[in-house]
Amino acid sequence: MPFIPHTKEDIAEMLDSIGAESIETLFDEIPTDLKSGQLTEVPPGLSEMEITRLMMERANQDGLYQNFIGAGAYEHHIPAAVWQITTRGEFYSSYTPYQAEASQGTLQLLYEYQTMMASLTGMDVSNASMYDGATALAEAALMAVRSHRTSRRILIPQTVHPVYRKVVRAIVSNQKIDIIELPFCTKSGQVLPDALEEFGKEDFAALVIPQPNFFGVLEQVDALTDWAHSKNALAIGVVNPTALALLTPPGEWGNKGADIAVGEGQPLGIPLSSGGPYFGFMACKNSLIRQIPGRIIGRTNDLDGKTGYVLTLQAREQHIRRSKATSNICTNQGLMVTAATIYMSLLGPEGLRRVAEHSHANTMELVQKLEKISGVDRVFSGPIFHEAALKLSKPVGAILDKLKNKKILAGLNLQEFYPDLENTLLVCATETKTAADIQAFAEQFEQAFD
Repeated sequence: MPFIPHTKEDIAEMLDSIGAESIETLFDEIPTDLKSGQLTEVPPGLSEMEITRLMMERANQDGLYQNFIGAGAYEHHIPAAVWQITTRGEFYSSYTPYQAEASQGTLQLLYEYQTMMASLTGMDVSNASMYDGATALAEAALMAVRSHRTSRRILIPQTVHPVYRKVVRAIVSNQKIDIIELPFCTKSGQVLPDALEEFGKEDFAALVIPQPNFFGVLEQVDALTDWAHSKNALAIGVVNPTALALLTPPGEWGNKGADIAVGEGQPLGIPLSSGGPYFGFMACKNSLIRQIPGRIIGRTNDLDGKTGYVLTLQAREQHIRRSKATSNICTNQGLMVTAATIYMSLLGPEGLRRVAEHSHANTMELVQKLEKISGVDRVFSGPIFHEAALKLSKPVGAILDKLKNKKILAGLNLQEFYPDLENTLLVCATETKTAADIQAFAEQFEQAFD
């Protein structure tokens, strides 16, 4: 907890120095009817020892659950060194300064992060991160419209995360940009390229392509990318960074590669933390570099030949571009990026690949065990990464409640987002799950059906 060093005597001395009788007189311009008065519902203050004990007791009330929920936020093992380094004062208390060149360490870290993300996505350039994956997709849509110039239509499959689609609409709807949602094949769980032709009759700026999609299914990214390009539109990939250790990166999709790649960076060393904070990543082709929002860090040499790092591009409205800025984003989630950079550095390409392989293998094992239970079937036939949708013969809500009583978070009820997918459960397993965990889950799941 923060340490407040000022005693009553200190406060009295400061008030006397500025000629104020009390703290209240500093705010005497506030009308009385706007003041809240005493905080009668706030309990008396506790000592540090007492508050520590209280918080530990409340944390224990939450209990320890086995988590099989994915849906855009994933439980991965985070090496202890990641946050031990991230929370050092040099990183923990710093923020990208306006005279950034004075902070060479921060700039170097962001430069290394950009290099890693460009390599992981197969793109030419990466910015220094964004607020989260959903807003990164919204910014990609704005990029596409600015680049295309003639169309203000964006095609987004219904297989894109429903929260992402909601955020995109909230951000671009007042800018006269039309969001056209594309249906998916109810058998494969994919968007079929052959079914898109009717949506391509009118000009559109970009096609969004999730990989894997919200159901965990892998889309036909090569065909979708080439279809978008054949219509003179951009291809925007929404990708899981862990999956990219195994899958073809968006920069290599189709004949020309996707134009923009975005996603949520949480799987790269960021704990679930009750929903955040997370960070969004964005990468693109060189041809779009002037349209990318946020910051881009460059490396150079000074007159003495020493390496230096600089803000090469900064497209925020606070800087010289002002009204011509590509974005008004005011944070790049620098601390989360610090953790992700350290995480990727520690694991390396081979370590990240092993995480992806074990996650995929665990999910396949989980699905195979659950499918042996009478009344449980796979919904979609398309290939998956580390999530799968399962159709249950009984109400999903009741099953989830029973398993929660057993300290198991069994998945996400898809009917909340897709009304047609009644009694459909989305489950996920990562490398954190052991064979015993999966077996115990399957046994408890079967008992919940009784």
